[in-house]
Amino acid sequence: MAYWLMKSEPDELSIADLAAAPEQAFVWTGVRNYQARNFMRDAMRIGDGVLFWHSSCAEPGVYGLAEVAKTGLTDPTQFDPESPYYDPKSTPEAPRWQSVAIRYAKRTAFLSPARLREIPGLEAMTVLKRGNRLSITPVTDDEWAILMEILA
Repeated sequence: MAYWLMKSEPDELSIADLAAAPEQAFVWTGVRNYQARNFMRDAMRIGDGVLFWHSSCAEPGVYGLAEVAKTGLTDPTQFDPESPYYDPKSTPEAPRWQSVAIRYAKRTAFLSPARLREIPGLEAMTVLKRGNRLSITPVTDDEWAILMEILA
């Protein structure tokens, strides 16, 4: 089992949206970074744990937990000319953008980046590194264990 931090703008998909449909698997669309795409395509597995992070909002940070529910998906937004994530170089025969679907696990106490920086053992978390803007980052086993103690 692996662990991930996945960022979403709450006006597109929030932890409240996941909580409102706990049995539904939400396809993670719109990723247009090759490293994040490769995490979804090559490394994520069903059952992996997810820290759900709200980004581009007044209070970014961890708002809940989810799990990877499906893998090996093709991001449908790459084919839609009306989508902001449309990629004219991608075709259904040769898609460039892969995805996963996630399912709600639980809401948690809010953890801001500032709070995360105060927690011993989390200093090296990828999301806290200067200049990191990836929407999907790995979380180590040790980091996950520390966070599960705090969020329990």
